[in-house]
Amino acid sequence: MRSAVSPGEAAPQTGQPLIDLSDVSRHYNVGGNDVVALEGATLSVDPGEFIVVLGPSGCGKTTLLNMIGALDSPTGGRIVVGGRDITRASRRELFEFRRHTVSFVFQTFNLFPGLTALENVAFGADVAGRSDGRERATQMLGEVGLGARLDHFAHELSGGEQQRVAIARALAAGNPVMLADEPTGELDFRTGVQILDLLHAQSHDGRTSVIVVTHNREISRIAHRVIQLSSGRIVDDRRQEPAAIADLEW
Repeated sequence: MRSAVSPGEAAPQTGQPLIDLSDVSRHYNVGGNDVVALEGATLSVDPGEFIVVLGPSGCGKTTLLNMIGALDSPTGGRIVVGGRDITRASRRELFEFRRHTVSFVFQTFNLFPGLTALENVAFGADVAGRSDGRERATQMLGEVGLGARLDHFAHELSGGEQQRVAIARALAAGNPVMLADEPTGELDFRTGVQILDLLHAQSHDGRTSVIVVTHNREISRIAHRVIQLSSGRIVDDRRQEPAAIADLEW
């Protein structure tokens, strides 16, 4: 296997997909029973795509994100991201891969309680190897509407504000793959639209691919591509002309 991704080497060569899954499955053994979380997922994503993954709870949406982001390993199939086969990479290789290739927006925020909003976001930029971590963090917090909350700790922020800090941290890293699990779940409509606008803008450079997992079908209207999951399988994968973010309502 080739070495892990290092800064500046995450993007595939021109003409290659940024993400390529071939017949990927993930099974779990629960009480002696085989539980299928993902089965036979084949998916190719080009740089610059904004994708929404839809499906009910338990259909495999988060498992799909975890496979792409190397937070979990498949029980079958092959995964190539940024031109690197991560299917059987070592723990160290996967750590380097996540640092320089993938940014996550977790549904549970995963903020460090002992760090301020600014320090949480700067940490994400520093881990990704950026030399302008604090400056970048300040900029991203301003863009998500938290420029006045830089020095507040997580327990001093509302759930929606904590979600915006988590999104700012992902944006600050500037990696070519962004994976967002229900990024607007804790936000009011106005703030949710603002965040979607920021996420959508990441794909405009033609190098960054954004994959958003959501229960909210309305959000899928702004995607270049909509993927539907059911019972661990991709049952629909269609491209479309995205609607304007200003047209969203829920």
